Amino acid sequence: MEQTHTSHSGTAATPGAQRRVLVVEDDPTIVDAIAARLRAEGFLVQTAGDGPAAVDTAEAWQPDLLILDIMLPGFDGLEVCRRVQAQRPVPVLMLTARDDETDMLVGLGVGADDYMTKPFSMRELAARVHVLLRRVERAALAAATPRSGILRLGELEIDHAQRRVRVRSEDVHLTPTEFDLLVCLANTPRAVLSREQLLAEVWDWADASGTRTVDSHIKALRRKIGAERIRTVHGVGYALETPNP
Repeated sequence: MEQTHTSHSGTAATPGAQRRVLVVEDDPTIVDAIAARLRAEGFLVQTAGDGPAAVDTAEAWQPDLLILDIMLPGFDGLEVCRRVQAQRPVPVLMLTARDDETDMLVGLGVGADDYMTKPFSMRELAARVHVLLRRVERAALAAATPRSGILRLGELEIDHAQRRVRVRSEDVHLTPTEFDLLVCLANTPRAVLSREQLLAEVWDWADASGTRTVDSHIKALRRKIGAERIRTVHGVGYALETPNP
């Protein structure tokens, strides 16, 4: 594990300052490049090269965000994600060398918030990290100043104050990204939102190269709330279906 030389005494001077990012990757070239870019962005960085070290470091260091490769020695990134999320909720950006949708859906299912397929640009990775951390800040602000009431769309209930979702009165566990995506669709039920609109609204990411991220999160969301509740408009985007009034 690589230890950073940083001070914890000051207040944040830049958006990334004093935020802790744990990078879990067994390829030294990749991990060094990621760590260098994030330090240049003002983040505090530690690294781990295998599953057990990642879990131990996350428990001891309490990072604000995890960048996590799926293929790791010891045990894989999916198991790391499960164990870390069991300790405390933390946003996770999953990295995979395989452009395999199954890997992406499994990663989202165990608590990852976003994924990137190798090779990727360091610029995009840094942007994704900033986006995930801003989402955590927005969620904390929403919890502190909650909207009143619960949005009910047939058997689907969205509680903005508690960031909870129920289907047929049963709680459904959503990741922070899935919750924000559902709320975005629910704000204009039945209206079709393009992938680019969803990417901009939920991820604050305007580059159309990320639209597959939207598709994978929609698939994960469908598995949890019911596939029939989200309609695909081919070539355009998605709409949240609601019962007839």
